[in-house]
Amino acid sequence: MPQEQQQYWLMKSEPDECSIDDLAAAPGQTVPWTGVRNYQARNFMRDAMRIGDGVLFYHSSCPQPGIAGLAEVAGPPYPDPTQFDPASPYHDPKSRPEAPRWLLRDVKLVRKTRLLSLKEMRARPELATMRVLQPGNRLSITPVTPEEWRAVLALLEVS
Repeated sequence: MPQEQQQYWLMKSEPDECSIDDLAAAPGQTVPWTGVRNYQARNFMRDAMRIGDGVLFYHSSCPQPGIAGLAEVAGPPYPDPTQFDPASPYHDPKSRPEAPRWLLRDVKLVRKTRLLSLKEMRARPELATMRVLQPGNRLSITPVTPEEWRAVLALLEVS
């Protein structure tokens, strides 16, 4: 049976909600990736992500957006509890515990890096194909090709 090839992802988080420093300070340096409310992003987590896949931890909706660290997918998909919490901004009154609509994955820190800014990323031809750089892309989770992953690691001087 052929071994599945590792995949790579860019996952956006607003730093005031969960920053790379929050991830580093979390128990086990692992956080549940809550609040995804886009079906395509949910499907990536449910159907395509595998434990051990690489993650570019991206700070979004902030003064300095960009890649702030490296992480990995640390667990299987499971129901996002925020969908059932009326006090949560991610509450979904149509979702039921017996048939949850929204899933999450645990994400574990690999290492914090210097900030690879959105501006710096846009200036690099080897990153021109990254989905996060495409006009109109609003997805919080996007696949990253092995070539894009290697180019980001090279820019961050990470081996």
